[in-house]
Amino acid sequence: MGNSDFIFPKKIRFECINCGVCCGDTKEKNRRILMLSEETAEISVKTGIKISDFSNICLDKKPYLYEMNKKQNGKCFFLSSKNKCNIYSERPLICRFYPFELIDQSDGNHKFYYTDECPGINKGKTLNKKYFTGLFEQAKNRFQFYFMNINNRI
Repeated sequence: MGNSDFIFPKKIRFECINCGVCCGDTKEKNRRILMLSEETAEISVKTGIKISDFSNICLDKKPYLYEMNKKQNGKCFFLSSKNKCNIYSERPLICRFYPFELIDQSDGNHKFYYTDECPGINKGKTLNKKYFTGLFEQAKNRFQFYFMNINNRI
């Protein structure tokens, strides 16, 4: 994630309507809320809940090492009955990005994609490059921290 070039959708509008679609399974999609190890540690410190009580180890989605547990209704462990995130300030990067996803391109650039499953797409204000730059910087910081920790272990 060293390259600072990215492509983002032009003229896309988005406003979160607090529907909770992003926070759990739907009829069409079994959602995986993936987390880096430092994200789970931050959540654990903030909530006082052991990492093993709200997540499981995930070995098939590196660099993510954990997957959020879900309630019986398929919703995130930390989603309240009123569709409010109980860890909003510590929520994982994958949650901060939704309904967008950042994909590495073969040319070394990165591209933001979005999902139409989110009812907040095409509502609210038009997002500009500054919005996507903020997301991109969050990703760079998180993954830089991840790779720095890996290098320190070697």
